[in-house]
Amino acid sequence: MKLVCYPTSGQPPKIIAAPLERDWMDNTGASFAYRCLPLNIANAHGWLILNDAPFVAQWNGAASLDAIRIEATASEGVSLLAASHFGHGVLTFHVNGLFKTEPDYDLWVTGPTNMVKDGIQPLTGVVETDWSPFTFTMNWLFTRKNTPIAFERDEPMCMIFPMPRGLIEKVEPEFRTIESNPEVEQAYRTWVASRLKFNEELKVHGSKAQTEKWQKEYFSGRAVSTLNAPANHRTKVKAKPFQYTG
Repeated sequence: MKLVCYPTSGQPPKIIAAPLERDWMDNTGASFAYRCLPLNIANAHGWLILNDAPFVAQWNGAASLDAIRIEATASEGVSLLAASHFGHGVLTFHVNGLFKTEPDYDLWVTGPTNMVKDGIQPLTGVVETDWSPFTFTMNWLFTRKNTPIAFERDEPMCMIFPMPRGLIEKVEPEFRTIESNPEVEQAYRTWVASRLKFNEELKVHGSKAQTEKWQKEYFSGRAVSTLNAPANHRTKVKAKPFQYTG
């Protein structure tokens, strides 16, 4: 499917395929955070829009528009994307692009996945980009007053990815007892026993568990039961870069 960005003023937004890496994950012991496959997939599940001009913003706790002070660093050839537009401690980034998806697809607009920023929280929106001729903004909510928050040049300030419209309404959630599905129950019980045994062996010096360090069943798509991952199980995802086609 196509995801098209039409620049609306000047240079197109800086957009990159979201990378797997996160600083805080790099800094975990032996980078163990990367053993969590769901985190890895979510990290790279879309595209990042980057900040242009570096700046420092600070909110004084009031609801007025002038309660946020923004001080930009002089940078040649770049424009300040951030502004106080809504008040109430919301920092707004203008995105200089009109995004279009194919029919019946929305665009999920959020902060960079699993990328923590102290003192400010990204807000998430879902935009009907298959029909709307409107641009959107990316908004962050200050969580601490009188605290300087810096956004560097080329720091991710937004993450986007398309999603089918109406999918959530088609879901029919329900509870069932695990005993009602013997195959699932057996697979779960087998996994629990295996996990408990592995965790106990981790305490034993020189054990196989200490050598392996972690169980890789989910990562590899194999379970100690009859339930295994389908052929389209993924251990990585890589979004394609935006190409300028005219």
